This record gives sequence, C-alpha cells and structure tokens, in this order.
Amino acid sequence: MTTHPNYHIDQQTDGFPLYVLKEANTDSAVVICPERGGIVTSCRLQGTELLYLDRETFLNPQANIRGGIPILFPIAGQLVNGEYEWNDHTYQMKNHGVARIFPWEVVATNTEDSASITLSLHSNAETLAVYPFAFELRFTYRLKDGILSIEQQYMNHSEQAMPMVSGFHPYFATEGKNLIYGTDATKMLDYNDKQVKPFDGSLQLEGKVESFALLDASKPEITFPLSQRRSVQLTYSEQFRYAVLWSVEGKPFVCVEPWTALNEALNDKKELLMVAPGETLDLQLNIALV
Repeated sequence: MTTHPNYHIDQQTDGFPLYVLKEANTDSAVVICPERGGIVTSCRLQGTELLYLDRETFLNPQANIRGGIPILFPIAGQLVNGEYEWNDHTYQMKNHGVARIFPWEVVATNTEDSASITLSLHSNAETLAVYPFAFELRFTYRLKDGILSIEQQYMNHSEQAMPMVSGFHPYFATEGKNLIYGTDATKMLDYNDKQVKPFDGSLQLEGKVESFALLDASKPEITFPLSQRRSVQLTYSEQFRYAVLWSVEGKPFVCVEPWTALNEALNDKKELLMVAPGETLDLQLNIALV
C-alpha cells in the first residue's frame, strides 16, 4: 500500500486508544475512539474545530458521552417506557440503541489517497437480548479534501428481515442557539408539546428541553452557521429523511442529527429500513465546512 505524504494516521491515548486522521494541506484532523462506541470525538476541518465534547463523560466508561458524533442504531431517539414489541415479544432498549455503548474493532486503516479507518461492530449476546437480529456494522471514516465522510454498511446475518433505524447525534460547537438552517423543510415536529408546526428556517433552541424534527425536506442536506465566519454543511443518503435539532440550556452546542425515522419507529413500524437476510444496506454522511 502506498502512503501519500498529505495523509497520516496517528495513534494516541487519552483514557482510551485514539486514532487521528490527518490531512496536511487542509489543516484537517479527525479523532476516533473505537472503544467508546466508534465515536468521533474531534473534527477539525480547515483549521476549525466543529465539535463540542464533555471530556468527563468521555472518560467515564459508564456514562453516555455528551459530545462528539455518537452512532445511533438500531433506533434513534427513545421508546415509550424503553420498550418495543416485535413478533409478539417485548424487548427493552435504551435511548438511541446499542451501537454507541459497545467497543468497535479496527478493521483497516489507509493513507493512500485519503486518511481513513474502518471499524466494525458485531452483534453479541447482549445486543441479541434487546434486538434479536444478528448484524455487523462496518463504518469507514474518511478524511479527504477537508471533508469527513462516514461510509456505513449495515449487514444482516439473520434469517429474517432486519428492521432498523440509522442516525447520528453530532454535537456542534456553535456560538449561539438561535440559528438559521439552510433546508427546504417547511414543517417541524416539536417534541416539547408533540405538535406539528410551520418551519421558516430559523429556530430558537434556548430554553427548550426536547428536540425538534424537520419533517418534509426533499433535499438530503442541511447547512447552519458554526460561527459568524463559517457554516457547517451536512449531506447524506436520501434514507435520512429527518434532521433533528436539540440542545441543552447553558451548554455551547447545538445537535443537528440526521435520522432515517423518528421516535417509536420499532413500535409504530413506520419508515423502518428493512435489510433482507444476507443483504447489506449502504449509507453515507458527509460533513464539510463552507
């Protein structure tokens, strides 16, 4: 394998082993922690850090990480009473599913024409107890031309079709919470009062506890300001039907989350992605600074 002088992958330790993808000519670097749910903890593009990270929650293996880019699978959001029914059985599942709470395995790294790392997560006895499907997730984080791409493969090793929701929960280190979003969505679901409301492109998240889901975007992309100087652009596979917006009072971040389905999808059976036995679903998310 040829190593390109513009691309490097460093290994570091900060409580857990980290892999740092680097692209010299764009002053970009992405930090991934396989052991903590395959999470991206830092994403510096063109010299600007995009992400917020609560380091205390990252270093505590019992805590859900508040920050970075957590992976959501096989649900995004939450289930009423933390449970769902499938084939006449009731299963318990925590918010956002199982992928973010298990260590992932490093499958490959590459610095030939980009800086990339491929991670995998296999179903195990613990996942099967809450989600009765044998699966493998294989994600490639690729840094190229100042853009982070997350190339996803969802493999069904079960003998029955596998229902799933895919999502990401990026915590962006924004300067404010009253942002203008570049999207063609015109409606939103306000989870604070469960009402569908008009959406005109702006949203004040200050003082809101629950999230908002943009409902009817036809273009699989969204743009929003990171600061007065730069904006973040997310582009993604068309299966990501929704962008969910959320923040926490007093914390310097806004979450802009691509989801393929909304809360309760495993219960209401709406908009689930069904992966046939032996098949693989391919999805992609790109994060750029514009």
